[in-house]
Amino acid sequence: MANEQKKVDAVIVGFGWAGAIMAKELTEAGLTVVALERGPHRDTYPDGAYPQSIDELTYNVRKKLFQDLSKSTVTIRHNPAQTAVPYRQLAAFLPGTGTGGAGLHWSGVHLRVDPAELRLRSHYEERYGKNFIPEGMTIQDFGVTYDELEPFFDQSEKVFGTSGTAWSIKGNVVGKDKGGNPYAGDRSQDFPLPAQKRTYSAQLFYKAAQAVGYHPYDLPSANTSGPYTNTYGAQMGPCNFCGYCSGYACYMYSKASPNVNILPALRQEPKFELRNDSYVLKVNLTDDKKRATGVTYVDAQGREQIQPADLVILSAFQFHNVHLMLLSGIGKPYNPITNEGVVGRNFAYQNMSTLKALFDKNTTTNPFIGAGGAGVAVDDFNADNFDHGPHGFVGGSPLWVNQAGVKPISGLPVPAGTPAWGSEWKAAVADTYTHHVSMDAHGAHQSYRNNYLDLDPNYKDIHGQPLLRMTFDWQENDIKMAQFMVSKMHKIAEAMNPKAILGAAKKEGAHFDTTSYQTTHMNGGAIMGENPSTSAINRYLQSWDVHNVFVPGASAFPQGLGYNPTGLVAALTYWSAKTIREVYLKNPGPLVQA
Repeated sequence: MANEQKKVDAVIVGFGWAGAIMAKELTEAGLTVVALERGPHRDTYPDGAYPQSIDELTYNVRKKLFQDLSKSTVTIRHNPAQTAVPYRQLAAFLPGTGTGGAGLHWSGVHLRVDPAELRLRSHYEERYGKNFIPEGMTIQDFGVTYDELEPFFDQSEKVFGTSGTAWSIKGNVVGKDKGGNPYAGDRSQDFPLPAQKRTYSAQLFYKAAQAVGYHPYDLPSANTSGPYTNTYGAQMGPCNFCGYCSGYACYMYSKASPNVNILPALRQEPKFELRNDSYVLKVNLTDDKKRATGVTYVDAQGREQIQPADLVILSAFQFHNVHLMLLSGIGKPYNPITNEGVVGRNFAYQNMSTLKALFDKNTTTNPFIGAGGAGVAVDDFNADNFDHGPHGFVGGSPLWVNQAGVKPISGLPVPAGTPAWGSEWKAAVADTYTHHVSMDAHGAHQSYRNNYLDLDPNYKDIHGQPLLRMTFDWQENDIKMAQFMVSKMHKIAEAMNPKAILGAAKKEGAHFDTTSYQTTHMNGGAIMGENPSTSAINRYLQSWDVHNVFVPGASAFPQGLGYNPTGLVAALTYWSAKTIREVYLKNPGPLVQA
């Protein structure tokens, strides 16, 4: 029988960026808060202790900071006619586990959002007509605008210690010819820190992009370009470009993470408690399912516990949020046949393509140097910054060189036709390792009727609960977009005058490959919107059905962005937290009338 804990004002499920932000905001409002994190305790020490922290075999190959798939995973299939099978080896995407979640192992690219992407369906219908959006594509507006979110982007950048170059501040252009992005939304204030230095590969990309008529800019980076103390009093050291960001805890206290930037302040807050190794099974509801009473979880000793609370925040990884909503009966599950229901709807990912330019030995790029968020990008083909009309696809992509540090085990490009092992392979590695530049089309991904999440009828996790099932595959729109973006990126690569260019876009009929890493930028399934018939949560991230449940995270995105999701996740969480503090707590109930 489950043991019942002392009731608190708020329980938070998952302690990544969204959970940490909510915990800080709610304790500041005077609430008692318990955060439940399914993974172990993690922090800069011991996980970021040098030199163990830069052990590629432990962290990058054996995936120390990531989810244990033997305990819980997802099942995957390409279409409903197939039987889904469990994702048993981390490859295509890498969900984190433990204190900080994906916010501990992320790279640090800290972009906002293109304003058009927040009202994507309306924007496309206004510019191209309703018939331009393909049948079966279920994109929709977020229900909130860039102008509404701008103060919260600014707030999160000050917490993260973001390095960057502004283009315009309060309508005044300040970043022309300085590395600013002419396509970026207007800002109320400058970045907390100036942009990071450009690696040599970024310098080559910047020059080549200019040569072909594009508009390169310095990527905003949550890796500090200098010493910094954030708004919570947390201190950060300057990044030393060690090359161990993505997949690692930063030993320099230079990469923003919940562990470095928020947890030190929360530790001083007596109203806050973090419980690690606490696996939440479900949200407990009243008999009429209109209000949550808390959660049930399994603690580190395997005992079932009930944590009562007046407010429940689901801030776990994208598909964990969706999974908990389905297991708890919050919101109507999505049915792709009838196109009805909201939980599991609009699952989206990222549409990545990569090219590698190989040079002779007089061009040395030192790829082992790097920082997770450092680099140079162009937005000429992101969002709707170009005329999509002649090309027949929805969506855009930044193109960039983001040199995060090419590792000696996993980062060894070789020319086409090179054997996979032996003396020829070794010679090719020696020729190319320090003489290549890798560049990506990051790629927005749209949502479709046939890409969705539900409960698997066949497989269960370690606690006997149905696994989440992912039905997902590339669609014609995705392949058209990838081919277009690679053609534009190829021009930049050619302008560098390499001896060879490796890589190609997805081919017609290509299927999603679970064995090849893309990103961990998974979106949707518990999406926000203006209509309860097509969204699970409202514009304040509040469940339409259970008013004291809020669901921050990329699960709220109605479709995938061209940019990394973290910047928008943080801004939306601060936006939601402010409304909870100033409106909901004074008069608990629906914040938007259905």
